[in-house]
Amino acid sequence: MNDSSWGAPPQAGYWGPSEQGPVQGAAPAGPTYDAYDAQHTRPMPIVPDVPAHGGDQDDDRGAARLSGPLFRDDTPATAPYGDSSQKPQEPMPSAPQPAPAPQKKSAGRDLGAAIGVGVGLGAVIVASLFIVKAVFIGVIAVAVVVGLWELTSRLQERKDIKAPLVPLALGGAAMVVAGYVRGAEGAWVAMALTALAILVWRMTEPPEGYLKDVTAGVFAAFYIPFLATFVALMLAADDGSWRVLTFLLLAVVSDTGAYAIGWRFGKHKLAPRISPGKTREGLVGAVTFAMAAGALCMEFLIDDGTWWQGLLLGLAVAASATLGDLGESMIKRDLGIKDMGTLLPGHGGIMDRLDSLLPTAPVVWLLLVIFVGSG
Repeated sequence: MNDSSWGAPPQAGYWGPSEQGPVQGAAPAGPTYDAYDAQHTRPMPIVPDVPAHGGDQDDDRGAARLSGPLFRDDTPATAPYGDSSQKPQEPMPSAPQPAPAPQKKSAGRDLGAAIGVGVGLGAVIVASLFIVKAVFIGVIAVAVVVGLWELTSRLQERKDIKAPLVPLALGGAAMVVAGYVRGAEGAWVAMALTALAILVWRMTEPPEGYLKDVTAGVFAAFYIPFLATFVALMLAADDGSWRVLTFLLLAVVSDTGAYAIGWRFGKHKLAPRISPGKTREGLVGAVTFAMAAGALCMEFLIDDGTWWQGLLLGLAVAASATLGDLGESMIKRDLGIKDMGTLLPGHGGIMDRLDSLLPTAPVVWLLLVIFVGSG
């Protein structure tokens, strides 16, 4: 039996098979009509077949169902023979639904894996930084090459942009080494030669898409290896290991302060169209933590440094790290991806860790040169 036909009025002139008698609920036509039967024979009440729902959309669907029939069999029942004393039955109210349990805040990533990977990377970096500087230069070069591979792979997958990886990888590694050995002049020369190599290398393929490919290649060369070269410039100073350690500590502390304060107190979005997870409260946390860490680092780690210089350094790091993170978010939103890669569990890819470090490196290098000299 179709539930939607329950309680429907009899159609005019219709009677069922003779062995079944008249349709149930209809009064017989003729003198045999009994008033007692009319009082005790009532049409079956209409119970709309609408399940209980919650939420705005579900409520709208229920309202549409009750406001008018959606199907031919959903016509409202009328009293037999036009008796207006029998009104259609009201639909049964939906059973109240229990309120959903409040959801706890989530970090959105595997926090245990993220901490483990972060501690492991930190141990490798610190060990190479204070044992043999050349090893740390190798670490920077490897990170640059992997970052270039992630960026060019995503560009090709999502935008069909084929930035030449071979000249980028070779030129990027050479850029870092040249910056450490020959200073800023060596870094600029290596950057120019890398851009030229990109232009020439792309000529070996058809001309379609040449302009967008080489433009993306030059952008990648500047964005990753050239900015990373400023870490090598810091390392070349006499107290270079401590300068690089200060740079890394301030970037990590700024990111940690933004996460901790934003997760706990964040209510006002900082840039909702770019990165909905970032809040103004998180930015305040980044600035506060970075300024405090900067004052300590400049006072105790950097020769001839003072605490007030550390306050300015921490403020600058918080601003540049936040802008770098937002810039990377813009790139990922344009590409339609969440992470640049999956190499680091709990973090994403290498580029997802370098996003705040890369634009911060030239800022820290410049301020340290201004405050305490090039060393």
